[in-house]
Amino acid sequence: MSPLLQKIYDLQDINTISKHEQIVHGIIGAIDSGILKVGDKLPSINEMVAEVGYARKTFVKAYTELKERGLVESKNLKGYYIISEETNVTLKVALILFAFHSFQEDFYNTFRKELGKRYHIDIFFHHNNLSLFKTILDNISRKYGMYVVAPIQQKEVPSLLKQISSNRLLIVDRYLKMPKDYSFISQEFEEVTYQKLVELTPQIKKYNRFVLFFKENSDFPPEILLAFNRFVKDYDINGEVVESYDATTLLKNTVYFFISDNQLWKVLKDARKMEYRIGSDIGILAHNDNIVKEIAFGGITTISTDFTQIAKKAAVFVKEGNPIQEIVPTYLRQRNSL
Repeated sequence: MSPLLQKIYDLQDINTISKHEQIVHGIIGAIDSGILKVGDKLPSINEMVAEVGYARKTFVKAYTELKERGLVESKNLKGYYIISEETNVTLKVALILFAFHSFQEDFYNTFRKELGKRYHIDIFFHHNNLSLFKTILDNISRKYGMYVVAPIQQKEVPSLLKQISSNRLLIVDRYLKMPKDYSFISQEFEEVTYQKLVELTPQIKKYNRFVLFFKENSDFPPEILLAFNRFVKDYDINGEVVESYDATTLLKNTVYFFISDNQLWKVLKDARKMEYRIGSDIGILAHNDNIVKEIAFGGITTISTDFTQIAKKAAVFVKEGNPIQEIVPTYLRQRNSL
């Protein structure tokens, strides 16, 4: 009898674990003891059925769990191979985000903390590039137990994500219309941005102009642009949309509205050089809150959701697997910049 099969047989008299758990723990025991190493091929499911005598579906379930833990990889027509010796991992999780913006860093740090050390997280960034998004999905297909994805809002994307079963996929951040059994924790951008701008109407009307920095074909939510255009029209405000920042265009009596932090910091830097008073000479409004915006220049007014709460809810989904479909609230945090 092979040492691997002996590890599985040694667990058969333990009544508190199921048959598929005997196989999983037997293989993990073989890895821990050095019987199996990275690159070694496992017996096929048919071979296991013949040797151990359990039903085929029991071995399929066991091998699937080992794949989800990131210990085993199946290669088409070649079998199952050991790819990791990190047997302390409960589950391997793929996290796909737009980019490592400060608010997504907050999401990741909270998500990592909430899951704990027994969950292995691999993080990928698609930068709102559909080709890159497809490549990432192709490369990680069937290699993870859970997938947490901030999707690109394009018509091709739902069909790509439907290749992942609904109990293993969580959509976060941007809303994407998927079949009703898929879970999501998403923001709503257009209506909530419009309503928050309405709340800020008295402050905005103190200035002569209202400028939104918005770049087409970027990862900026297009709904924010729709909300801005609707607001300036409904409230008769001198609004302007600008794609990029030029220091020569920085003028007094203007409210500047930012989605990108990079442009925000450039404006604040130039405003300081020109001795413009933030909240008086110029107004500043930004999407996506963080601790720096809370304290910089006496505080930057923001329209933002709470990304740490999204991360906590996402971690619960990964650990417990209970379906969730939630549009998270968005908050207006009024500070001295407006």
